[in-house]
Amino acid sequence: MSPDRYLTELASSLDRLSVLARQPEDILTRPVPACPGWTLKDLFGHLGSIERWAAEIVLSGKFIEEPAPPANGAVAWFLEGADAFLGTMSALDPEKPCWNFGPPPRKAGFWRRRQAHEHAVHLIDACQASGLAVPFFAADFMLDGIDEILKMFTPRQLRLGRMPQPEGVVTFQVPGARSWKVGRGAVEASLTAPPQGMYLGLWGRSSLLETAIIEGDKDLAVRVLHGPLTP
Repeated sequence: MSPDRYLTELASSLDRLSVLARQPEDILTRPVPACPGWTLKDLFGHLGSIERWAAEIVLSGKFIEEPAPPANGAVAWFLEGADAFLGTMSALDPEKPCWNFGPPPRKAGFWRRRQAHEHAVHLIDACQASGLAVPFFAADFMLDGIDEILKMFTPRQLRLGRMPQPEGVVTFQVPGARSWKVGRGAVEASLTAPPQGMYLGLWGRSSLLETAIIEGDKDLAVRVLHGPLTP
């Protein structure tokens, strides 16, 4: 996907999140189903932290520590920083060298992609916590997000020893679109799901064990899904 497309998706999700952040207090104190221990207020505090962190990295080109959200007023803090964050993401040069945790070459464009999906996933969280339908995302955007998980996050999880190396290969397939492999050696299992099911499932926002077609060594597929595939 193009850098401009990531920016468009990010801006759309950020706009919808900003609307949800202005909901009544009784909704903002609801739990976020996929983030145990978090309320919607905590979710918006997390987004405010992530946005300031990513923006400072883009501006400096170097690693910085992520700031903690304020103990009080996290929702207002998120709203106050949203425009500046989007402005930084809009102005960045995607080809400029910049620290990130992805594979080389490390360039600023990484952050548009990462933040587009970060905000999309948390928009799903905010909708689920608010009792709203899961938002719609275009199939190519969800395929890109699946690719980010299985070709960037999962290899990093394996490299850092955060998940065990699978005993065989598990393939993840989106019919008529793409497939990905996790593990080494022979293919022992496969999971097949449409884009939305795969995207939500890999991020733990729905259950692939309930919705995907699993063939071959189901136990291996379950172990790989439990990874954890993402941080």
